[in-house]
Amino acid sequence: MAERGAVLEGLRAYRMIAGMWVRSGMTYRASFVFTLFGNLVMTGLDFVGILLMFSHVDSLAGWSLPEVAFLYGASVTSFGIAHLAAGSMPQLGSRIRDGSFDVLLVRPVPVLAQVGGDRFSVRRLGRAVQGGAVLGWALVAADIDWTVSRVLLVPLMVLAGAAIFVALFVAGAAFQIYAQDAAEVQNAFTYGGTTMLQYPPAVFGKDLVRGVTFVLPLAFVNWVPAAHVLGRPYPLALPGWTAFVSPLVAAGCCALAGLVWRTGLRSYRSVGS
Repeated sequence: MAERGAVLEGLRAYRMIAGMWVRSGMTYRASFVFTLFGNLVMTGLDFVGILLMFSHVDSLAGWSLPEVAFLYGASVTSFGIAHLAAGSMPQLGSRIRDGSFDVLLVRPVPVLAQVGGDRFSVRRLGRAVQGGAVLGWALVAADIDWTVSRVLLVPLMVLAGAAIFVALFVAGAAFQIYAQDAAEVQNAFTYGGTTMLQYPPAVFGKDLVRGVTFVLPLAFVNWVPAAHVLGRPYPLALPGWTAFVSPLVAAGCCALAGLVWRTGLRSYRSVGS
């Protein structure tokens, strides 16, 4: 019961902090619109690269353009939602180095909520919108034999994928408590992970696919559930039921990330500045 109360308190604090930054950001609305449009264009360049590639080939490891677009859209939409919610966490290292992290520790507000809501920006929504647009096109263009399970799995996959990426952001922030300057290491798993997931698993070596399935379970963001939706072979010949375990994987990742965060926070020693 106390744990539940702490979670609700953290969510309430996060909402208040994020709302404050939203009101601040909307002060200059023209700047907000131009920046949001810029984010849409910049994130869309990744998909332009895929389109250029398919202008020279008919398929990629046996996957058609709509099928690769499905992977791209699912990955980018999930990451975009997570980045909107927790995109400030890679900046924790700079807060630790300049001593401002100590200020967060003495406030009567959960530290994780403060770090997550810090400099919240609606401009980040551009990535999720752009990914959702590509995913919507892929759902129409791909040759999918729609069933009830496939219809339900698409939104479930996107939300579970977002939760997995949020867990990575939190775990990465906890790692920065120890390393203090590890934003690029964290980005390698978050930004690098979403880029990898935009392509079929057959493009990569089996050892890498095993690693992102059984060690860092990014494959459950889109590769595994997409296999069911698109009727493609499952990565590593996994059984069919694994397409539906993404929510359980996400819950496990979030629980583990929370444990890592609490451990890191208890071991924090001020830099003294």
